[in-house]
Amino acid sequence: MKTNAARILDHLQITYIIKEYEINDRHQSATDVAEILKIRPESIYKTLVLTGQKDQYLVAIIPGNAQVNLKKLAFISGNKKCEMLAMKDLQQVTGYIRGGCSPIGMKKAFPTYIEEIATLEDKIIISAGKKGYQIMLKPDDLSKATKGIFADISDSL
Repeated sequence: MKTNAARILDHLQITYIIKEYEINDRHQSATDVAEILKIRPESIYKTLVLTGQKDQYLVAIIPGNAQVNLKKLAFISGNKKCEMLAMKDLQQVTGYIRGGCSPIGMKKAFPTYIEEIATLEDKIIISAGKKGYQIMLKPDDLSKATKGIFADISDSL
């Protein structure tokens, strides 16, 4: 299965592994997916889309067992404040749906911030852009593919 995110990684000559998992009717959180894939929740990263007054949209990539710290993200990004994008607007803005939102291959390139703790991992897992599929890659390769900046933007749950 090649998703748009995988095709972009191929084009950038970035090495990755696709992880497939079974989906069900209810929303599967990052920690649910980690459990299904039998990996640590801190190794799977969720993609959050937010709004700001300086940046109309911005992306935060944080561990599955963390929550975005809106004040930290606002400060790092130069916004006065940041808020989560309304779920009803996610597909229109990114081209992706909830549970299948990849930071790679959105309709437009948005300022992207990756939780700096990712740099301590050899590999992390992100959404491949379709429910039931994840991509495992090096954090530096994710930064390259998204032009993402590593920063302290989350708090542990």
